[in-house]
Amino acid sequence: MQNAGLALDGGDPRMENSGGIGTVDIPSTHHQKLHDPNVTFEEYMHYAAITRADERNNEEPVPATSGLSFNMFKKKESSDNIELRRTPDEKHAGVSGVGVSGASSPVGPSAPAYTISDQDYVQASRAARTASWLAVFYLITTDILGPFSTPWAFAQMGYGMATGLYVIFGALAGYGGYLLWRLYLALDSDRYPLKTYGDIAFRTFGTTARHTVNILQSLQLLLNVGIIIVVNGQSLSQMSNGSVCFIILCFVWAIVGMFGGQIRTLARLGWLANAAIWMNVFVILVTMGITANSAPNFVAALASNGAAQGPVVKTAGPPAGVEFSGQVVGLMQAVFSYGGAMLFVEFMAEMKKPWDFWKGMLCAQVFIFVCYLTFGLVVYSYQGQFAINPAYQGISSYAWQTVGNAFGLVSGMIAAFLYGNIGVKVIYSNVLMDLFNFPALETKKGKIIWVVVVPIYWAIAFIVCCAIPQVSNLSGLVAAACILQFSYTFPPFLSLGYQIKKDAMQPGEGFDAATGQTIRHDGGMGRWMRGYKKHMLYNSWHVFFFLGSLTTAILGIYSAVTGMISAYGNNTSATFSCTSPVGA
Repeated sequence: MQNAGLALDGGDPRMENSGGIGTVDIPSTHHQKLHDPNVTFEEYMHYAAITRADERNNEEPVPATSGLSFNMFKKKESSDNIELRRTPDEKHAGVSGVGVSGASSPVGPSAPAYTISDQDYVQASRAARTASWLAVFYLITTDILGPFSTPWAFAQMGYGMATGLYVIFGALAGYGGYLLWRLYLALDSDRYPLKTYGDIAFRTFGTTARHTVNILQSLQLLLNVGIIIVVNGQSLSQMSNGSVCFIILCFVWAIVGMFGGQIRTLARLGWLANAAIWMNVFVILVTMGITANSAPNFVAALASNGAAQGPVVKTAGPPAGVEFSGQVVGLMQAVFSYGGAMLFVEFMAEMKKPWDFWKGMLCAQVFIFVCYLTFGLVVYSYQGQFAINPAYQGISSYAWQTVGNAFGLVSGMIAAFLYGNIGVKVIYSNVLMDLFNFPALETKKGKIIWVVVVPIYWAIAFIVCCAIPQVSNLSGLVAAACILQFSYTFPPFLSLGYQIKKDAMQPGEGFDAATGQTIRHDGGMGRWMRGYKKHMLYNSWHVFFFLGSLTTAILGIYSAVTGMISAYGNNTSATFSCTSPVGA
């Protein structure tokens, strides 16, 4: 069978279908439409409760390293590895090693289809979910572009404000992840598996909420790819001492992405993704070591920040001359640091024990906080207002700057391949397949369409981001418009909707599995108010959290756009220009 693949790579094992001679006939109860508007909130909760109870009753120890590379990082297993329970009569009939997806060992042409029970289906579907909480820790820490914007953020806010906001936003990001974990446990089941962030939105608020989440997810991935194109263009510009037109260098990377993005299976990129982590660690150590023993890159600081050469200045509070909008864009770099929540649901969907997710998430957030804060404090302490984004391009030594750029090129391109791969699949599944009935990617037509769509995707990313070649403002815009929503705005909003719907239920209401009907005695605003009042303080806190996050997002978007306009007005940035943003 096909393993559950991260971000739509092959689908959830619990959603497989089959049929035909010598294959498994999955019970019709499992042939459910994933986004069926006729399935009620109460029915989702009913089957989720059954799944959670069954998981606990059949709890088995999971090795700490189980699923370390996840199914996105390894080859798909043969369905022969998962054998369903069969009676002696069935064995004598010659049906052997049958997998859920229909694969089996050789049988005669007249071999009948084998109909499995609900329990057999559940057993087989869970067999592919082997990831432990340590695997989740690993994946969350890899879903980060690197802390190279942190020193620039300190330069915009100063020691006190930057440290305080990194602490606050780190704690709130952890709380948002906790809320997503609670929602997953309450709404996911073997019958109705949760696969993406948008699925939670759909089960809580309906189709419009799901489409909103999917659009923002697609936008975030697209702009992430574009930002990497610009950063890599800057790296090549510095390595060539500005002898090659900057926009041409960016175009080269876009072409590389168009060809490299043709890899449809994420498993082929797994070992490269693991290597990218250690590349980033190496660049972090080199950057801290060199900045502590050399002067800042004044040329790059002037071109990127408009900071003229002079003594290094460090401040406890916001530096003089940095406008409020600049401080907000600096804050958005902290949001960017805690941007893994978009894929939390996919991570949980592959866990053997999803209730252990909080362990991996908490450890990952603490690890990210410590690494980012340490890196930001060290580099800012030596470079002050001359810190640029990314930090390794602010090294004055050409040799070490080239080392940082070389490793940054490789790790950045690996990240771009991963984001592009996932981004195209999100658009293909949720737009082209859902709205325009495009064929599945596994089909011959789907593969041909993939070849066409990938270059278009990379071309759009190139055009959008090279029209605004400002890494800090671009990343600030992505953080405010997209990342902040997934980590801070959506979790309390979705939790609020879930809690109200749950608490609004009265005695005698709920889903009746015997009849397949959902019983409700009333509806409308009165029902919502009854649910809200049951845990008024808890719900009011989530309203406050949601509105505060939404306000911060609006402020961040405004500040990023203002910063872009200001950069063009000061002639420190130009659209599709041959001049590098780092002055090389």
